[in-house]
Amino acid sequence: NRALIFPLLIREGKPTPLFTFVLALLFCVYNGYLQGRSLTNYAKYPSGWLKDPRFITGFIGWLVGMAINIHSDHILRNLRKPGETGYKIPRGGMFEYVSGANFFGEILEWFGFALACCTIESLAFALCTLFILGSRAKQHHQ
Repeated sequence: NRALIFPLLIREGKPTPLFTFVLALLFCVYNGYLQGRSLTNYAKYPSGWLKDPRFITGFIGWLVGMAINIHSDHILRNLRKPGETGYKIPRGGMFEYVSGANFFGEILEWFGFALACCTIESLAFALCTLFILGSRAKQHHQ
């Protein structure tokens, strides 16, 4: 969603420098490769893993996080009317509880994924997401 769908839905905004785009793309490709390789080559799950409370809780966390993330992005994209400028405080959804609802949703998403997968690679990505998006959320809140 963040890498492919969200950018296509943005109506206006600042152009992204090519170098930043390439770095983000490389990160997403490499992370996807690491997650996929970890899950297909190294992770071992018992036969009833899909019924395990860790998997179910993680999957629900991932699903709820993704829903929060997508809904929050929708709110952010529709803050201003065409031609309108200036800062606007987002309202509705999880923005009623946290100022960086989109960041919160994405963090929840990846911790849910990490719990569902129970791999060191998925936990590492969840922690990186927490630190990177947590610092961005703090800046946005201020």
